[in-house]
Amino acid sequence: MEDERSDEVIAAIKEKIIHKLEYQNDVDDEELKTMIAEELKEYSASEYLSIKQKMIVGKKVFHSMRKLDILQDYLEDSSVTEIMINGPDAIFVEQKGRLYKSGEHFESEESLRNVIQQIVAKCNRVVNEASPIVDARLSDGSRVNVVLNPIAINGPILTIRRFPQTPYLMEDLVGIESLTEEVAHFLKNLVIAGYNIIVSGGTGSGKTTFLNALSAYIPCDERIITIEDSAELQIQGIDNLVRLETRNANVEGCRAISIRDLIKTSLRMRPSRIIVGEVRGAEAMDMICAAMNCGHDGSMSTVHANNASDTIGRLETMIMMAADLPVNAIRQQICSGVDIIVHLGRLRDKTRKVLEISEIIKASDYGAEMNVLYRFVENELSSKDSVKGSLQKIGELKNVAKLQNAGLI
Repeated sequence: MEDERSDEVIAAIKEKIIHKLEYQNDVDDEELKTMIAEELKEYSASEYLSIKQKMIVGKKVFHSMRKLDILQDYLEDSSVTEIMINGPDAIFVEQKGRLYKSGEHFESEESLRNVIQQIVAKCNRVVNEASPIVDARLSDGSRVNVVLNPIAINGPILTIRRFPQTPYLMEDLVGIESLTEEVAHFLKNLVIAGYNIIVSGGTGSGKTTFLNALSAYIPCDERIITIEDSAELQIQGIDNLVRLETRNANVEGCRAISIRDLIKTSLRMRPSRIIVGEVRGAEAMDMICAAMNCGHDGSMSTVHANNASDTIGRLETMIMMAADLPVNAIRQQICSGVDIIVHLGRLRDKTRKVLEISEIIKASDYGAEMNVLYRFVENELSSKDSVKGSLQKIGELKNVAKLQNAGLI
């Protein structure tokens, strides 16, 4: 069926269904599907539609009325990892690491706005012209970002980052060659022993997925508190788990609750470890100074950074947003609190790999002294479209006190 004709049929069927619903209350999903099927049968009596066309149109009408419209098919496709909507007519989809423009489009800008409002309402969030930017999540844990007019000039912008329904375990990451079995075992011991770990990397490098996989190594008898802007972590096997999520201010007078607020209150909840989904601002001070440096060994977080060394500079800058302290004092706090940096990257062939694991030794006037433990090295089998190589051991861990205390060496 041609796109134009398909749109006309969908609009015609939908209009008749909406008219019928004005006179009926509490129609459930099955009743609605029956009504759509009857309308399609009546429509095809004068305008021929094949069985396949009826199925396609029927599904699209149902999705537009009870689901998330044209997004629903993408959300049900596990191979789709990102959906980017730049207004009603420009939809881009990342599938199996490749980005392409979809042939789909929303019926109107109003339809797109309705979908956005449906998403944010389920998360207790508000987005409108007065508050045009919001972060939310879908019921399956997918991360959602919305930007509306007048900030977004080319119409409502909706970005959905999807995560697997079953969280990746470290064994899965070993299977897709993101790291080696030797390195996975090494990291397992570090997590069990309570090393404070920062996972760094660029956008889309897999930081949240990796943090989730690391958390699977946390002993099940500990009390864990997770803190996120939008709850994404899927920590399994921990009974004593507290999940906290930030809140935006709203027109009803509810004040905003930030990452900083949540870290401060979590310190009074007797956590064994605190896991912050991502530090990107002044909350770095609370994470480093109040959590990692105050007895909550084994705490973890993620940071955007270009490499492991840059992570220190990023943390310094973020702490400066919170306090007017000398750089040397800030650096000392970072080097005392953070034990290990695991840096991830997305390579030219779209694969995500652990590129470096470094130990922070001590602070100096010129920066932080780092001990590189593992580094990804390409081999001669690499090409322009395929990256081949492995994590190679560069140095030995120097700070072994926590491993000794845990009886792991």
